[in-house]
Amino acid sequence: MSLTVSPALLEQAHAGKINDADFLRCIESSLPYAWSVVSGTAEKLRANGDRFAINEDVPPTDEAWGQLFRLVASDAMRKAVEQHYDVRIAFQNCCKVGIFNSDAVAEYEDFTSTRAQILNQKPELLNC
Repeated sequence: MSLTVSPALLEQAHAGKINDADFLRCIESSLPYAWSVVSGTAEKLRANGDRFAINEDVPPTDEAWGQLFRLVASDAMRKAVEQHYDVRIAFQNCCKVGIFNSDAVAEYEDFTSTRAQILNQKPELLNC
């Protein structure tokens, strides 16, 4: 299961309207490693005043890998986190996460290009 959903959040879903802050708390508490990667990279972006920031830390455990995969693979979760930090998130290979300001269009396109994907291949990440 991707998220540990509280009864209150489940009630919100049944009622048809989910509070964004409650959903973000659910993501953060359910996927703490993935949240730390995205939030830390977004904070790095803001602190440095750059247009984008890349995190290439290899997750320390299979559980951490799974959390990162679930966050970036879910359109709903990724969209909520992107809106929260006012960024675009991109994912490449098993652990390379890019966080982009909205005006970093060229950088985002380069990161998500087929060329970048090919150049990012590493033998040690063959079965990640």
